[in-house]
Amino acid sequence: MALPMRRTLVALHRAACSSRKSAECLDVRHPLPLFMPVRTKKRYFIPPAVGVRGQKEVNLEGKARAAGVVFRQQYMERTINIACSAGVFDPYVPPEGDARLSTLSKEGLKQRTEQIRQSAASQLAIRKIKEYDSVFTTKDFAVRAQEIFLEAHNALTQFNKEKLHSLVTERCYPEMTRGNRYKSIRWRFIESLEAPRVVHARCTDMVSKGNLYGQVTVRMHSKQTLAIYDRFGRLMLGSEEQPKDVLEYLVIERHLTNPYGQWRLHGKIVPSWAPAKDPVIKTLIIPAPKLKPWEEFDSLNYDVPKPAAVQWYK
Repeated sequence: MALPMRRTLVALHRAACSSRKSAECLDVRHPLPLFMPVRTKKRYFIPPAVGVRGQKEVNLEGKARAAGVVFRQQYMERTINIACSAGVFDPYVPPEGDARLSTLSKEGLKQRTEQIRQSAASQLAIRKIKEYDSVFTTKDFAVRAQEIFLEAHNALTQFNKEKLHSLVTERCYPEMTRGNRYKSIRWRFIESLEAPRVVHARCTDMVSKGNLYGQVTVRMHSKQTLAIYDRFGRLMLGSEEQPKDVLEYLVIERHLTNPYGQWRLHGKIVPSWAPAKDPVIKTLIIPAPKLKPWEEFDSLNYDVPKPAAVQWYK
């Protein structure tokens, strides 16, 4: 009985000596902290470990759902603009040889008769337009359409976006401005070869019944000049001195049910028999000779290298 008691006392003595030695070894200048940091706020997002990001796919939506965070639903629908229509309703088909055939000739008289026969739908559309626009007349509207055309192209050459938006529809705006960011446009209207006239009219609803859009096609035959320069000032297309006869069919549109709607340029109709456009003049860089630091370039005595002849086989 005395032996186990003695062993217990020896063990306690050794433990006390070891704790006394450890306390002596401690540095008094750096005491132990008197408080322990405790996390009181839950972290909803834990950043990924280093080197694990590209190894496997992480389901962020599942992790967020488990953490109690709701992801916003992603909508794949495309926005719709109801200020204008998306295209041309029943586009006008210009007769072949228009502006070249006289009404006194046999072919010209035949075209005029066919145009009168197909104008019944246009008369119904004009009546519908007059219900919403009481001052609409085909004679005055043709002149107004030409003014809209001139103001829109002048705003395009001056890059006046605010004014251009008020003169053309949202469908026509990207078609007129696409690719013109670093180019200089020089356009000029010289004269009208023939008085503009209304040749086609349509009135159709969109999205819902009663949401009416009116489209009027105006024939305009005029003389214009056009020159387009690239960002380096080199001529790409046309000429500023040489005028050309241009026959155009302009489509003017208005949202009739909108009390603040205005007639704006919506597009152009290009007939299938129209001549092809002039090709764009491409500018190339002529390679200069490689000079040494002590040499100077003499452009008068330099011969431009010509490409070697290549035989092409079929």
